Formats: sequence, C-alpha cells, structure tokens
Amino acid sequence: MKRKGVDRQMTLALAGGGDTREAYSRIRNFLAGRLVGATRDSALVDEVLKCIFCRALSLRDGSPVPDDPLELAKFYRNQFGRLKTLLPSVFEPSAEILLDPTSLRFVDQQLKGIDFLDPQTDAVGDAYEAFIGSAERGAEGQFFTPQRAVQLLVEMADPKPGEKVIDPACGAGGFLSYTARRLRRNGASAEQLCRDLIGVDKDSYLAKLAKAHVGLVTLGDAHIYCADSLAWIASDGAGMPGQCELGAFDVVLANPPFGAKIVAASEEVQSRFELGYSWKLDRDGRWKKTTQLQNRVSPQILFVERLLSLVRPGGRVGVVLPESLLSGKSYRHVVQYMRDKARLRAVAGMPEDLFKTSGKGGTHTKVCLLLLEKREETTARKDPSVFFAEAEWCGNDSRGRQIDRDDLPEIGKRFRASAAGELREYSRLGYELKSNQIRENILAPRYYDPEVQAALERLSSSHELISVQELLERGTIEISTGHEVGKLSYGGGTVPFVRTSDISNWEVKRDPKHCVSDEVFESLAKKQDVQAGDILMVRDGTYLIGTCAFVTEYDTRIVYQSHMYKIRVKDRKALSPYLLLAVLSSEPVQRQIEAKRFTQDIIDSLGDRISELVLPIPRDTKIRKQIESTVEKSISERVISRELARKACVDVVRADWHVAATRS
Repeated sequence: MKRKGVDRQMTLALAGGGDTREAYSRIRNFLAGRLVGATRDSALVDEVLKCIFCRALSLRDGSPVPDDPLELAKFYRNQFGRLKTLLPSVFEPSAEILLDPTSLRFVDQQLKGIDFLDPQTDAVGDAYEAFIGSAERGAEGQFFTPQRAVQLLVEMADPKPGEKVIDPACGAGGFLSYTARRLRRNGASAEQLCRDLIGVDKDSYLAKLAKAHVGLVTLGDAHIYCADSLAWIASDGAGMPGQCELGAFDVVLANPPFGAKIVAASEEVQSRFELGYSWKLDRDGRWKKTTQLQNRVSPQILFVERLLSLVRPGGRVGVVLPESLLSGKSYRHVVQYMRDKARLRAVAGMPEDLFKTSGKGGTHTKVCLLLLEKREETTARKDPSVFFAEAEWCGNDSRGRQIDRDDLPEIGKRFRASAAGELREYSRLGYELKSNQIRENILAPRYYDPEVQAALERLSSSHELISVQELLERGTIEISTGHEVGKLSYGGGTVPFVRTSDISNWEVKRDPKHCVSDEVFESLAKKQDVQAGDILMVRDGTYLIGTCAFVTEYDTRIVYQSHMYKIRVKDRKALSPYLLLAVLSSEPVQRQIEAKRFTQDIIDSLGDRISELVLPIPRDTKIRKQIESTVEKSISERVISRELARKACVDVVRADWHVAATRS
C-alpha cells in the first residue's frame, strides 16, 4: 500500500476506545471554533499531542495538576520544557504550547481519566483518527492498520520483556506503540523499551511520528530511524546503526507497503534479494531461483525476505500481507521461500472491510496476518500443525462504521488454545492443518474452511460427492470460457454481448447493456458454440462469482465475455443440465466457491479451481427427477413470461398491427 502523509499504520481505536475518540472529537470542535492562527486540523492535533505528553509526564511523576486556568497554563508550559529535554527528536527546542489558558483547561478536562499506558488505548492514534479526516487520508493513499489487527498480531507474536523487537516499515509506530504499552503492563521498564524497540521508515515525518507514538509510553528517546529498509542504509547515506544488526532480533512486526504501482527498489538493491529474481518450477515440483532479475518486484515481496533476514533463528515474524500473495499462482515461489526459511505458525484471514475507514476512505484490499518462526539452520524440517482462521467481522462495516460484531478476539482466544495444544473444536474462527495438508503453497485460510468440508460430510450418506474434475475426466461435462471484444465494438449492432452483470436468477438478460455487430458474432460463433442447455457461470468479479444462467433457445445468438465459464453437459443420461444448474447454485457448492475464489489483481477469480468443486448429487433417482422437473418448469415458465412481455412491447409499435386494427 502507498504510504504518504499521515501514518499508514496510525491505528484506529480498539473497541472500548470510543470514549477516548469522543473526547478528542469534543476537543477538536472546541479548538476549531476558538484557536486563532491554527485552524487546520494538522496544527490542532499537534497542540493536543503536546498536552497529551504533558499529561503523561505528570502521571508518571505523580505531579498534581492545578485547576486554575492560569496556574494550569504555567504547569503545562513547565512540563513541556522538560519534555523538550527528554524527547529532543520529537519536539524542537523552539516549540511552544500555543493554546490559551481557557483552551488548555478544556483540553485538560477532556484528557482526565485516560490511562496512556493501557494497551487498549492508543492516545496518539485516536487523536489523529479524530482530527485528520479519513477521506483526506484516503486521498493521500494512507490506509492505517486498524488497532484490532495490530493487537491480534502482537498477541500472537507475544514479545516478552527483554526481547529485541523491530518494525522495519513502522510508519508512525502503531505496532511499536502497542507493543510498548503491552510490555510496560507486563513489567518492562521504560529504559528497557527505549533500548529494545526499534523502528525504521523511509519517510522522515512518519519516523518522527513514530518517535512520538513510542515516546508517549517511555517518555524517552525511542530508537526510530529514517532509513531505507530494503537498501538498508540511513536517509543520509550512512550505514545503519549498531542496534539494527541483521539477524539479531527476537521479534519482527510489520505491515509492509504493498501495491503494484509502488517502486520497491533500484535494480542494484533488488539484485541483493533472492526474491528479486525470477523463479522457475522444476521437475520435482519445487521452485528454483534463476539468474534473471525480475522486471518489477512488488515491495511486499522483497520485504518478506528482509523480515526473515532481521530475525534470529527461533525468533518470530508477525506480518500483514495481501491474500493475493498467499494464494496467487504468481507468488507460489514466495510462499515456498517463507516455508523453507521459517515454520508457519498461524495464518488469519481478515475481512475485506478491515481497512475501510469511512464510506469514501480506505480500501477493500483483503489481507492476512501471518506468524512465522525462523528455522534453526541445523534443525530438520518437522513442522507441527498450523493454526488457520478466517474472520468475517472486524468491528466495522464496509462503510467504516463501528459495529458490535468482531471475530478477532475469538480468533486470538483460539490461537492461544492451539498453541497450548488445547484446541478441540474446529470452526472458521480457528482450526489446525498439518503442514502436508497445505496444497500447492496456498495459504489463504478460507481455502481450507472446515465448515465447508463438514457440510459435505453430512451429505455423504444421501448424496454422491463427485468433483467437477471427475466429471471432466469422465467426459460427462466440458468447460470453456468466452472472449473479449473491446469497447470499440460496443453498440455496433443488436447481438447481445453478455457480461457478468447480464445474468441473474438463472437467466440471461434480454436487454444487455452492450450489443455487438453481426460481424463480431460470426467471427466468434464457432469458437463459442453457444447451445440451448448450456450453463453460463461467472468466473471473475466481486460479488457475482458463481452466479449461473441457463441458455435457452432464445439465448443462443449471443457473445459472452471471458469472465464466464460455459459448462455443457455432454452425457445427459449421466447428468441432466437442469440438475447440474440446481447443484451449482446450492449452498454447499456456493460456499466452496466463496472459499476457493482468490484476489487476482483488482478482481477476484475462481480460475481453474472450478475443477476442485465437489458436487453433492442426490443418490435417490426420484429426488433427482423431481429437481430436474422443478428447474425445467421454472425456466420454461419464466422464459414464456419474458418473451410474452417482450412481444407486447414490440406490438406497441408494430405498423401492420395498427393498420389491420384500423381497417377492422
């Protein structure tokens, strides 16, 4: 993801942090109407941060805070003078508190009662969330790691007092701040935290924010560096400081920037990474690195290798990665690399709503949280079970609004049970797979959804469970895909160009949005060979994947696009197309489709995984015949109704009809 301006990792509030956000909202409204000379939110939040630090310092020292506005103003200015000495890299020597006594008193009243060391409260993150609008952040490509996800990943990695922790893509320090609060609550001293927590970011402004984020907990100068984590050089061109030695960290936490348009590294830097080269599949089914550099490598690919280079053998890596990297064919070598270098401990799939911060802000990019444990060089590869989970809810909806439904705490609970060997009941919120059950280096948790398998097993006595692959091998069915004609062909004639949005309720729409010419149709007619009885099924898209339509005698003169399958039953004695339509649309099959669809570029795709679908065919021939009859009747009656309606619309403007009626 792109990281510009305010922190990509500036965390959202946890459930329970609502009162804090409301307090900041009241502060913002008050200051916006009062403070002269600092009306922009970025200036207002800077003033509030000064007050937050002063308040935290007074809590640490046990200093009483006066109530009188003038005395309070003196107190805050004295505290801020001390802070500039304690945190010289956060506050400039010339910086001063700009708030007047009345404003200071209002802010102080709102900050009362906030425990700045509580792991559940992210005072800095909440302040930026309240002051810097999500739409403004989204316009700048800023997609924060929500606090719920930060908390779950840190809890799984479980940093302990005395362990060295680094985030090499720290942004404004969301992971480090939560880790600091958690470790402080678990007995770590401020001195330990200043020594053991390291952050790195290319953006100097974000690095400064990270210092503030961690400094609020330690009230000391945090080791946050402005540097290029891939080139592994400081922003001034110097080498990295001694605290950043490769292979020396116990825990690595990161949400690397990801996005196809981001330039990851120069060719010279890329050449230092094994994953910077092209990889090829050998005869043994393993990927081997070639000597050819890739033309363009996404930043998250190189960061995978960087994270593993930072952690010591036996150390843990907690990372946020796009699901497409863990499931797409183009990245199978990356997953193999991870599994060769580290033991896979856990993979938790997040909802697409995770990064939505508002109706306009944020992104629907689907990600997973991974926990890896770097292998000891001399240890044979014997991997125990891997914990998998798939969250449906994450505490906010698709518009970024806070909701009460959140699966992440339950996933955390089940992970702890799994780690202790006490996970007894499996569900999508927590289950285990043996390492050899992971297929083709696919790590997307929804691919292995245990509830889907359980549903099929419940049908095994009454249904024949047969895969699409078996039907293909028997010659019972055949599957093909369509073609693209290009936008210049749209509107060139009256032949429907059927797209994914043109099929619904088992029907091909008779009024598609786009039509093509007879010439285009004739050029593709033999290749597409659309016949009555064929089934069209959406292959790629967002919400329509798996949607089916039955081709009738009225629908054969069409061109259908490449994002759809055409499924034809070749042996109707073995399988009726009407029965197949019902089976493909049934809940057990649709749930499999949901599990097996993966992100491909900007859309999802079922791809060739359609062959993996297991179809539940009723064993009872009477039931099969009844289903076939019901489907056939439903389609024929609907087609008759549709064609009658269409005829009525045509008759309205028929000249010969009106002439005959006039003569009579």
